[in-house]
Amino acid sequence: MASSSIDAAIALTRLGMGARPGEIDRVAGDPRGWLRAQIRPEGAPLPAGERPDTAQRMTQYVAYQSDGGARRNAAAADAEARREARQAGRRALADDTGRAFLARADLAATTDEGFAERCALFWANALSVSSTKFAAGVFLGQYEAEAIRPRVFGRFEDLVLAAEQHPAMLLYLDQARSAGPDSAAGARREAGLNENLAREMMELHTVGADGGYGQADVTELARALTGWSVPTARDARAGRGGGRAATAEGDGFVFRANLHEPGARIVMGKTYPASGRGQDGRSQGEAILRDLARQPATGRRLSRRLAAHFVADDPPATLVAALEAAWTRSGGDLAEVARALIAAPETWDTRPAKIKTPYEFVVSAHRALGTRPHRLPPLRQALAGMGQPMFAPPSPEGWPDTAADWAGPDALVKRLNWAKVAAEAAMQDDPSAVALSALGERLGQRTRLAVARAESRPEALTLLLMSPEFQRR
Repeated sequence: MASSSIDAAIALTRLGMGARPGEIDRVAGDPRGWLRAQIRPEGAPLPAGERPDTAQRMTQYVAYQSDGGARRNAAAADAEARREARQAGRRALADDTGRAFLARADLAATTDEGFAERCALFWANALSVSSTKFAAGVFLGQYEAEAIRPRVFGRFEDLVLAAEQHPAMLLYLDQARSAGPDSAAGARREAGLNENLAREMMELHTVGADGGYGQADVTELARALTGWSVPTARDARAGRGGGRAATAEGDGFVFRANLHEPGARIVMGKTYPASGRGQDGRSQGEAILRDLARQPATGRRLSRRLAAHFVADDPPATLVAALEAAWTRSGGDLAEVARALIAAPETWDTRPAKIKTPYEFVVSAHRALGTRPHRLPPLRQALAGMGQPMFAPPSPEGWPDTAADWAGPDALVKRLNWAKVAAEAAMQDDPSAVALSALGERLGQRTRLAVARAESRPEALTLLLMSPEFQRR
């Protein structure tokens, strides 16, 4: 299939994060090759800057929690000082997460690998964690950098296992509170089972609500997952040799054998033998999750979700079938699925069918204008105003991904207000050149004329950013 500038515009604006000045011309020689070159075993690039890894972040978080325990036991004279110290610790953790989000947005606005970035954002949303729960939000930068990005072109079962065992997910879905009622510790504490992680694993992360499971399967999976946890201050005091818990490879995941529900489990008709003693108990939950990841229903559901994200809210059945075939043939190799997406003719339909989310809009505007998000407060305020606050999807389902969710009148007004501010700050002297560079052959005659005839440079750039071609991808 011959390459063209319209294909380059589609590659950059639909499959990537938007075109930067001159980028369409650079990609036009081989748009599909440009996309395929980003599919590498090491996954998607990481945001710039130093960041604590998950183990270091866990140490910081445990210290923050420990201070709270000390405050409760403190004398009245120093209770206020400890309260203030705890608040400062909470702000420090939140500020660090904010810096991680700004670094992520800066990467999206400047990267040469927009397809890899879009894939990373897609899987982070499909396996969603939200800062609406503070304990989970503390680990969001580490979650994306360590669990998601390195695996977006690997096997899905490895990606989903890394996500489910990361502290961000374990804390977000309350798995650290779950205890087998008949486990050694559960019987003493009269602790209960928490099914949140098990339910979302099945409903949202793998087979889906119509994947053939029932409530009994959710409960059985929840029993198998008991013991999956995170470190605590008590672990730190006991030390690694204390026998109470063992940390797996310093990644912030802990398996607590004394909380694991004993016995065999039956999930979706398959029996999983009773776990052995000690650390072997974690393997039961891992085996079930890997089988769920390999289920045909998982490939079918996630292939449709990929097609709906990249191409159209109601994606062509032929595209979904092509992605599902690649998924099945490769055993869930996400690199092969990505290549199938690139190869599919439906991907290159010239009609833009997707409305950008607020984050996509802001990032693509920065790319078009040759700017970057240098400061967190205006970025955070803009995204919150447009309905997509920083690292805060409203539920485990993640951010919605359809025009109906993002194209309401009030939402468009808020986009317009932000576009005016961005246009005023832009430095380009030739808005018509910016429009052509941002959209290439996707730029329609009506928008071209509106930009050319605008009374001022900011008005012209605002018209470009709010044009149907720019708002869609």
